[in-house]
Amino acid sequence: MSTWPPRTVIRRASGLRTMESALVRSGLGPVAGVDEAGRGACAGPLVVAACVLGPKPHAALARLDDSKKLTEKTRDELFPVIKRLAVAWSVVAIPAAEIDRIGVHVANIEGMRRAVAGLSVPPGYVLTDGFRVPGLSAPSLPVIGGDGAAACIAAASILAKVSRDRTMVALDDELPGYGFAGHKGYGTAVHTAAMNELGPSREHRMSYANVAAASRAYDSAARRAYESAASRGFGATG
Repeated sequence: MSTWPPRTVIRRASGLRTMESALVRSGLGPVAGVDEAGRGACAGPLVVAACVLGPKPHAALARLDDSKKLTEKTRDELFPVIKRLAVAWSVVAIPAAEIDRIGVHVANIEGMRRAVAGLSVPPGYVLTDGFRVPGLSAPSLPVIGGDGAAACIAAASILAKVSRDRTMVALDDELPGYGFAGHKGYGTAVHTAAMNELGPSREHRMSYANVAAASRAYDSAARRAYESAASRGFGATG
């Protein structure tokens, strides 16, 4: 009598390939990993990537790990290698306005669905970093700390992180003064000071408490400046 899904025997594989190898041996491949970058930022898009690696380890991908544990140089070096050696990969961006409309958790789940749907090779199984994702076209498993436990998730985390970082550097040119190239849209003290001085930009997530607070602070400062100017006779006379 057969059962589904089949029992999986976990044997230690090299690097971060143990989980994927077990799934492939059970006939559940190819295995896609999914991860995001920018969930905790208060400006810029949420970027989600999905990646399917080949069934055998490749020496050029031996340095795969959680993108947050890698240096920027290492991530930039691995980024084109992953795209070249992956069986399939997909990167999607959820803009700030959509995050405000549906909420960051829903945006994250929706982004994971879109990333998996964008793969040129349909996966037999999906490993997600920490979040259960309903509505996928294949069975899936959330893996806590997945980007440090499964090579396909680690690869997806690097694709998402590098793609988002490059977007934020480009936005720094379009919207100077906020320091996006440095803090990448996260709520640092420098970023908060810039929001208070300049007001939030079109790339800020207005549903976030710190952005809303900065908007109020900016409006209040602008109102005080106007009232001060008006009291000195520089206000509009109609």
